[in-house]
Amino acid sequence: MPEIGVIIGSDSDLPRISECFNILEKFGVNFEIVISSAHRTPDKTKEWVRSAKERGISVIIAAAGGAAHLPGVVAAYTVLPVIGVPIETNIAGGLDSILSIIQMPSGIPVAAMPSGKAGGGNAALFALSILALNNEEYSLKLAGYRENMADNIDAKNKDLNAKGYMKYINDLKGKE
Repeated sequence: MPEIGVIIGSDSDLPRISECFNILEKFGVNFEIVISSAHRTPDKTKEWVRSAKERGISVIIAAAGGAAHLPGVVAAYTVLPVIGVPIETNIAGGLDSILSIIQMPSGIPVAAMPSGKAGGGNAALFALSILALNNEEYSLKLAGYRENMADNIDAKNKDLNAKGYMKYINDLKGKE
């Protein structure tokens, strides 16, 4: 049974939030993905959201670009936590999407992640944090994930100190 539901307004959003799926798979979380538009398939969206809880879903991640109404529409149909992921657009890196998600009316909250590559990954981690409230396994995995990030920073500092900043910068340029 899926614990997290991911709804996207268009299949073109899939690669833009791929880090979300990578993290959920890395943590061994069951999830489902559906393409459903708040505007083009409103009945399907409503049906999917309204039946989410009975399918075992505890958190919904909703990704949308442009007007980005999908997260808000999803939140209107459920009391489950909804995490909005703004998809980047040509307008200031997705500022239109970000504003559409964060400017929800009082009483219908949506958590908002950043646009860009970090958005999907952060949404997955935030959803896992919610699930970790009642799941010690996820809590331990999240703690390990953060420890690993800290270890990676420590390793980079050791490398920086050993090479000096100029060589380190040149090595970074070579990785691009």
